[in-house]
Amino acid sequence: QVQLVESGGGLVQAGGSLRLSCAASGSIFRINAMGWYRQAPGKQRELVATMTTDGNTNYADSVKGRFTISRDNAKNTVILQMNSLKPEDTAVYYCNMVGVQTIGFSGFNSWGQGTQVTVSS
Repeated sequence: QVQLVESGGGLVQAGGSLRLSCAASGSIFRINAMGWYRQAPGKQRELVATMTTDGNTNYADSVKGRFTISRDNAKNTVILQMNSLKPEDTAVYYCNMVGVQTIGFSGFNSWGQGTQVTVSS
């Protein structure tokens, strides 16, 4: 089983920055893709940014130019650097990783517990 632990959320004023981190642990053979999603009150969970192991990235239009996703393969960690934050970025942010476990070489699709990001105007 693969567990994800997030850190780095908090309260920040508009225009400020936050850095989210998500570390995976467990029986990991390979991570194929890492990503961040968010869910605001009363809204559906939406994609923020994703990255594959070969470095391809994908960003929501609303965060392009402000957010950057990166990874540390050696530490099985994905990071989301968020700059120029806006009140509409307020949400619970979830990390996600998809890959293969060492146990039976079965696939996994794991989610973090979520971290609150609040941007005040």
